[in-house]
Amino acid sequence: MQKLLLLALVGLGAQLVDGSLGMAYGVTSTTLLLAIGTNPAAASATVHLAEIGTTLVSGISHWRFGNVDWKVVLKIGVPGAVGAFAGATVLSRISTETAAPLMAIILLVLGLYVFLRFTFQGLPKGQLGKPLRKRFLTPLGLVGGFVDATGGGGWGPVGTPAILASGRLEPRKTIGSIDTSEFLVAIAASLGFLWGIGSENIDYGWVLALLIGGVVAAPIAAWLVRHIPPRVLGAAVGGVIILTNTRSLLRSDWIDAPDAVRYVLYGVIYVAWAAAIVYSVLQYRKNAAEDCQIIAEAETPAPTGDAPDDKDRARANA
Repeated sequence: MQKLLLLALVGLGAQLVDGSLGMAYGVTSTTLLLAIGTNPAAASATVHLAEIGTTLVSGISHWRFGNVDWKVVLKIGVPGAVGAFAGATVLSRISTETAAPLMAIILLVLGLYVFLRFTFQGLPKGQLGKPLRKRFLTPLGLVGGFVDATGGGGWGPVGTPAILASGRLEPRKTIGSIDTSEFLVAIAASLGFLWGIGSENIDYGWVLALLIGGVVAAPIAAWLVRHIPPRVLGAAVGGVIILTNTRSLLRSDWIDAPDAVRYVLYGVIYVAWAAAIVYSVLQYRKNAAEDCQIIAEAETPAPTGDAPDDKDRARANA
């Protein structure tokens, strides 16, 4: 019972993170499942089965608020599903001794990306422009889906920053479209794992606990994003992922580092983590107005045909 409650809290916390950053539900949940000794393939399968429900609720919510570009959802979601199915079948056929360090490396890289990206750059910035094309979204979906299944997470860390960096889709629709398309990825990955490892290797009580926590957190995340700066939250979560997966990697058969080496590295990570959070807080205060403007853009409905946008007003003034 205590483990189920812990998993529900993990699902709640992971969804709070994902709802605030547009990423990291899978990475956070899988990292913590691995930390309590779950088989890598079973951990990823558990998370993806739970994500079928959480992404459905998230997608419906984004659709209701007009945060979804359905063309982007289809262009990235379908190849993402293909990549996720392939990644799930690959992970299902790798031995636990090999899969655990590999997954730790993938999660560590993703954690470093989230940590560095939000600590030093803050919220992604870009100007709205041309439509996103298949030649960009198709390979992005394939890679994101494959990494998501093999690493237990990665759809958001791969897809959200890439689309935001393109500057071609407003932030609110980027997050909404990525979250909605993840429903297809979660279904495909789950089918791949069920085919690869079988349903008997999955604890559905754990799936339900993660699902309940995620569904409860979905509306809370929408409120939380207004109060906790995403820059600070990104640095905090990235540190958790880095520390946990560094621990798993150092204790694996691949490295099996002595205690002295491990404790020194843990100390370095703790110091860097604390410094990153302090730096993120200071940078957020320095650029609070700009960051708030970006968040406001993500929450403001797109202009309709009856209401002129900034370009129309500029032409009128000219």
